[in-house]
Amino acid sequence: MLAEDAEQIHELFMDLIRVTGVLQPEQVLPGHTLTLSQAFALHELDSEVPLSQQDLADRLKLDKSSVSRMAAELERKGLLVRERDEANRRLYRLRLTGHGRSAHARMATGFHHRFEQLVAAMDRADRTALRNGLAALIRVARSGAAR
Repeated sequence: MLAEDAEQIHELFMDLIRVTGVLQPEQVLPGHTLTLSQAFALHELDSEVPLSQQDLADRLKLDKSSVSRMAAELERKGLLVRERDEANRRLYRLRLTGHGRSAHARMATGFHHRFEQLVAAMDRADRTALRNGLAALIRVARSGAAR
């Protein structure tokens, strides 16, 4: 039963990713070709406090070299700047540009609108079950129990 539940939940997640179109770069931010990792990076970086590349790697659960390449690409696109940390010259701090902040705002608005439409089509019991189930899955994943 457990293996069957795991398989069904896995397939449901895969289907959710496919039907929402988040794997299509143009779906993430119309007019821009961004990977899903880059979209998540914009979200994490949209704050007043610049993050180090290591902080971003930790938040996204990516290795440092992947984040370094991603930051270079986002910098090339004019969405962020990498600045040396004054206190520790070995570190880069990542900060969104104005263009990066507006791109993130458009992307977030689009995602929010899309998920609002999807959730509005669900009845209250389904919304509650989904919210509780996802919260439980995230809690278990964060606890490291799934290793």
